[in-house]
Amino acid sequence: MLICEELLLKYGGICEEYKVNDEIFIEGSVSKYYFQIRSGVVEINNYDESGKEFTQHILFNGQSIGESFLIGDMSYTVNAVAKSKCTIIKILKPAFVKMLDENPEVSSQLFKQIAYRLSDKYYMLFTLISQNPESKIESILQYLKKNSDYNQPFSYEVPLTRKQIANLTGLRVETVIRTVKKLERNNKLRIREKRIFC
Repeated sequence: MLICEELLLKYGGICEEYKVNDEIFIEGSVSKYYFQIRSGVVEINNYDESGKEFTQHILFNGQSIGESFLIGDMSYTVNAVAKSKCTIIKILKPAFVKMLDENPEVSSQLFKQIAYRLSDKYYMLFTLISQNPESKIESILQYLKKNSDYNQPFSYEVPLTRKQIANLTGLRVETVIRTVKKLERNNKLRIREKRIFC
């Protein structure tokens, strides 16, 4: 958990429930809240001119959503969409700023998190310029596993569909399906009941 739930609630945070595909915020809207995922999966995405979706990031329990827009006082340049049933704690900006002012250790934690995310973005950008589908998919899977508590081989269940992997890598779904099967044959991952484990 990035920021202690009790602290968020103490400063006026509220819990909201979202269904699958509910929008948490949309591109172009003004950032007014700090959001933190209590439970569920959230996708950060954009759409190009033709309507093709590009997944920027997948976020899980305990992670914050769009905090850099709030801190920078900017409108969102991305969408945040619930990809599972979600419970999200949200707190209005003035209360959030007050909480940070009165709890400097929380500010430090938050800025470290933003720095880690920026570092991850640099890594992902470098990975995604690769022309090799295997490298792209392996890098995404290892990145996700690195941010989990699982470190044994094939112990981490990837919480993404083949379509989400395609959106993250810029590959076609068919290419992802074919490449995942090839990675399994090469003992780089396992497939159990249609789920990917790495």
